[in-house]
Amino acid sequence: MNKIVIAGAGGIGRAVGLILAENKDFETKIFIGDLYLKVAKGAAKWIEEGLGKSDDVTPFNMPAEGVENEMIDILKTADILLDCLPGSQAPRMAKLCREYDLHYANLTEYVKETDEVMEIAKCSDRGFILQTGLAPGFINVLGMKLFNDFCAQHGVKEIDKMSMKVGALTKHARAPHFYGFTWSPVGVATEYLKPCIAVRNGEKVLLPALSERETLIVNGMTLEDNLTSGGAADLPEALSGRVKTLDYKTLRFPGHYQWVDNVLSVLPEGKNRVKQLQDTMQTFVPMIEEDQVIIYASVQGKDKNGVLRAMEGSYRILPMKVGTKTLRAIQSTTAAPLAECARMLATGKWKGVVFQSELDPKSFMNGPFVSMVYGGGKVKEVMAV
Repeated sequence: MNKIVIAGAGGIGRAVGLILAENKDFETKIFIGDLYLKVAKGAAKWIEEGLGKSDDVTPFNMPAEGVENEMIDILKTADILLDCLPGSQAPRMAKLCREYDLHYANLTEYVKETDEVMEIAKCSDRGFILQTGLAPGFINVLGMKLFNDFCAQHGVKEIDKMSMKVGALTKHARAPHFYGFTWSPVGVATEYLKPCIAVRNGEKVLLPALSERETLIVNGMTLEDNLTSGGAADLPEALSGRVKTLDYKTLRFPGHYQWVDNVLSVLPEGKNRVKQLQDTMQTFVPMIEEDQVIIYASVQGKDKNGVLRAMEGSYRILPMKVGTKTLRAIQSTTAAPLAECARMLATGKWKGVVFQSELDPKSFMNGPFVSMVYGGGKVKEVMAV
């Protein structure tokens, strides 16, 4: 039995707990912790209700600093910690995994904290899989799959361009903002303002967020994309010298980015700008439960005969049922890759820092947790050459 600690009992934490517990072939004992014990207990009860079981999930309190005796006892006996906390907590969780000899996986796109975790994980005998949610995460594995398939099929080792795009969207959009929050408002504000790592002319560069808006059509749906931070993960480094242009962009309904530009034009510069944008957006933009996730990736380049070719992949994922509970699309698409990484870590084959470019796309995408959400008739997928 795999003893798994889930740090953070919010929407993603409880979703990954439900997805893990629902799988009969990957036996787990789940511990779910939160700053507020009441929230942890509520998440444990929610997971158990979803599966019609009881006493399968153990809630515990995670203090804002340090550790309590109950938490120490759990960490001493656990195998894996799945970090669903805000990105600022990633170094703290990674240190606990080194101290108590646990495997670790997280979701955060935060660059500074990821660098800190990389230092903490150096020379560890345990695996530390980083940035393994939806974006960064699944979108990067999809990008690598397309890159590998393109090179193998067309007899080349380099390509001209890789594009990765994800949008967590509502089903409908209204003026003036053409948006609804389906996940963390602070996460949205952060990705709209922090700089973006990309590749231009074969060189890794840092670009301003929201500086390259374009219109595109995905499965007949007209959308806009724009540069946002974090989603490229380690691919700019991993594909150095093998791709001329690479970037990650966030998909939105037309009109949204113009509204954000208007908001930003009147906000003062300064270190509090993320909080100011978040507050302004929350004043006008509602939280909406019914959502959809649109995923698109493409690679383009010339084949061995000099013919320009492209390969694309796209998904549209809607809310789905796991047990008796309905997971929002953003929950299932983020939690499934994290659960898949728990399964991979349990094999004991991974040591030290592991990024998305190092995961085998075939094994990852055909794994039980990812395929449950992204395959099996629950998504629409288009692959074209």
